[in-house]
Amino acid sequence: MISLLRFLYTIARKYYDSVNYAIEGILTAARTQSHVRFHLFSTCILLLFCYTIGVNKIEFICLTALASLVVVSEMLNSAIEVTVDIASPDRSELARIAKDMAAGAVLISAGFAAIIGFFIIYPHLGPLLSGELKIAKHGPIDLLIASLIIVLTMVIIIKAYFGKGHPLRGGLPSGHTALAFSLWVNLLHLVRDFRIHILFFVIAVIIALSRLIRKIHTPVEVVAGIVIGTAVTYFLYMVYS
Repeated sequence: MISLLRFLYTIARKYYDSVNYAIEGILTAARTQSHVRFHLFSTCILLLFCYTIGVNKIEFICLTALASLVVVSEMLNSAIEVTVDIASPDRSELARIAKDMAAGAVLISAGFAAIIGFFIIYPHLGPLLSGELKIAKHGPIDLLIASLIIVLTMVIIIKAYFGKGHPLRGGLPSGHTALAFSLWVNLLHLVRDFRIHILFFVIAVIIALSRLIRKIHTPVEVVAGIVIGTAVTYFLYMVYS
């Protein structure tokens, strides 16, 4: 039994580290590449815009897939540029061609995403342009997904701006704390049992305190995580619920 627990712990630890390295790659891209920061910020704006005008689920899936494609293309372009710089530190015509082709791939993905996105959004623009747009309302599940995406994206962008810490280990703000309190606010609307509210609030507080006890975050970083996770999620429910 102990051997099985150790095996499961090893698997979980490797998975946790893999996720951390992957998110660290996103953080590095956002920190060093202004285009990646722009696309991440634009994705949040697009998500809020879609929730406001009330696109249907198929349209929402298509738009988020297009936005993700552009972000992934930009990150691959950045990775190719770094690889080319390592392989060919001196000026080289082949290096220039490789970088131009990677940049061209981003342009194609962004161009097609913009065209397809326009045709999806265009039918919803009538009420917006005429001033008759009513903010669409959404259920708790939709807002749960939106809040987690926006909170996590904000954590990455803010950490990239301050240039300090890992996405899951250190830096301003505390990502664990932000997501924990975002989940707690969501549960206030998903579950009507007061005991569940108290239980998950205590869990969120324990997660926040654990970041301090283990000296992964400072009090300011933890408080920032609490504010971001709580405020963003409450805002979404106030506007769209």
